[in-house]
Amino acid sequence: MSEPAERETVTAPTLKGIINLRDSQLRLVTSVRLRWAAVLGQLVAVAFITLYYGFPLNVGSCLILIALSAWLNVFLSIRYPARHRLSTAFAFGLLIYDVLQLAALLYFTGGIENPFAVLLVAPVTVAAATLPPRHTIVLGGIVVAAGTLLITHHYPLPWYEGLRFELPRDYKIGALVALTASMAFMAFYTWRLNKESRQMSAALAATDMVLASEQRLHALDGLAAAAAHELGTPLSTIVLVAKELEHELGADSRFRDDLQLLHSQAKRCREILQKLTRKPDEQDPMHESISVVELLEEASMAHRHSGKRIIISASPFAGVDDATQAEPVGHRRPGVIYGLGNLIENAVSFAASEVHLTARWNATHVVFTIVDNGPGFAPELMDNIGEPYVTSRRYEDKGDKGHSGLGLGLFIAKTLLERSGATVTFSNQPAHQKGAAVQISWPRSSFELPPGAFDWPGRRGSGVKVV
Repeated sequence: MSEPAERETVTAPTLKGIINLRDSQLRLVTSVRLRWAAVLGQLVAVAFITLYYGFPLNVGSCLILIALSAWLNVFLSIRYPARHRLSTAFAFGLLIYDVLQLAALLYFTGGIENPFAVLLVAPVTVAAATLPPRHTIVLGGIVVAAGTLLITHHYPLPWYEGLRFELPRDYKIGALVALTASMAFMAFYTWRLNKESRQMSAALAATDMVLASEQRLHALDGLAAAAAHELGTPLSTIVLVAKELEHELGADSRFRDDLQLLHSQAKRCREILQKLTRKPDEQDPMHESISVVELLEEASMAHRHSGKRIIISASPFAGVDDATQAEPVGHRRPGVIYGLGNLIENAVSFAASEVHLTARWNATHVVFTIVDNGPGFAPELMDNIGEPYVTSRRYEDKGDKGHSGLGLGLFIAKTLLERSGATVTFSNQPAHQKGAAVQISWPRSSFELPPGAFDWPGRRGSGVKVV
């Protein structure tokens, strides 16, 4: 087998560029549509109050404020294309306008007593989903300030003629506190969901990049083998011609040293090509398929010189019948090899001295287990292991050897393995044993090739290997 190429890693700057591609996630078309909805709702409310109930209302001032929002939408639609993504400052300015316009409408319609005061939460929620947190906090402060002013400064609430609706001051303060609490909750909840969504998208993009890299490496192996096959014939011709010339010219020829050099270099080329052909192209069943032991050996190859013992064992579960004793043979999938390699790398990094890689199978399942004798997974993070940007181990004081990273390794490994049909489970060893355990389980039908597809001697049985 040829030595594996160095694995590509996803660096922090790359992921930062994926996550923070743009500070503002608000598109112009979204802002315009939300404002048109607000304009329509405000017009309906004003018409309903004046025409249906007949309450006294400063209709002129309200219509001027509503028309101002409509004209702003018209201007934005003419000035910018519909798919234009707003800058952070521009989007922030538009949301400030929305807050102030709604606060002005509330000023003419009862202030904080108006039940529609709750709509002041809407611009802050939009900001939480599309703008950096500091802008959301500032906008929330503007909403609180506007609500505070609306407690004492406002026109009377439109009400039945001859009656004045006036709530106690303490009730108004309570309404403002409720508005502030709901605004803070909605903003935080929206920000958290949006952040997790962006992180998941970035992590999936990183996973796709890793898988694409592994597939490119897999394809290069096939190209190398094809090149070796094509170059074999001309090199054989060169060796043959060199030998014949050396024989015809005799031992005393002044070209003898040159011919011997040509012969030796051609032989060296043939040896190099023979090394390449030890991993044949993708059409060869020996390369297209892989047994469970070969899969564990290939995934752990890069960590054999880490200073930790890697013990590989494979055997059927106890009590299986003769028909299922044979070692399962599956497709060689770059994603599976990379995912197992990531889990093994994690185990080797934290193991005190050794890592056990175990493969077991029966008639229905193929199960791999990766166990190390390190500190194990932190109990408080057990429910979140495998999610992006979650650091999974106990970070003890390791001096210069302390581990750090983005927390994407286990997420990428888990995602790649689950795409192949596996179920990945993380756990710790029992209390009397140290270390973490990762179990990867496939339905045998998902892992294994069809019966008899690639059946040859030497890929059956079980055993233990220490690397």
